[in-house]
Amino acid sequence: MRIGFIPAAEPVTRLIEELGKLPGIGPKSAARLAYYLLRVPEAEARALAEAITAVKDETVLCSHCQNITDSDPCAVCTSEERHHNIICVVKEPLDILALERTGRYNGLYHVLHGVLSPMDGIGPEDLKIRELMKRLETGLVEEVILATNPNLEGEATSMYIQRLISPLDIRVTRLARGLPVGGDLEYADEVTLTHALESRQAM
Repeated sequence: MRIGFIPAAEPVTRLIEELGKLPGIGPKSAARLAYYLLRVPEAEARALAEAITAVKDETVLCSHCQNITDSDPCAVCTSEERHHNIICVVKEPLDILALERTGRYNGLYHVLHGVLSPMDGIGPEDLKIRELMKRLETGLVEEVILATNPNLEGEATSMYIQRLISPLDIRVTRLARGLPVGGDLEYADEVTLTHALESRQAM
């Protein structure tokens, strides 16, 4: 005789479904996380829920660099200790965290929030390229470091931006090839990123 399947309680099923939408989380991992959250003290579960709500309610994009911040403009853009004549262009906010861990870069940033990908229908108008070009119109920027990932989409995005900047008489550099081709910036170690920054090349 076949034993019937006993479904999970509706709130648990819903939690598993929502956790399964997170990147890198499959159905089994989602179920393990859901049942883990059932076992933790109520205060911890509520703290997690409040943190998720706060990150949606209390963060905005910096009007200058497009990074995620809780104040506009962000602390990096308003810092008097950073060099305001150099901008490092990255794909996403996580890349800023990776570069900051090196302790070797002291300029400003600009987050594109993606890269060119015709296969996925992502064109220049879908990225924060227009906002970057507006920043460069001030005439204060002397160098732009293109720090997109060293893969096909990242290279295409860098080349596109380089062509836009070339008439502006601004030095354009690219992170050196110490980074693995096809890899993501956020996963590179501090030593590799440091060498890549120090050995950046003119385009």
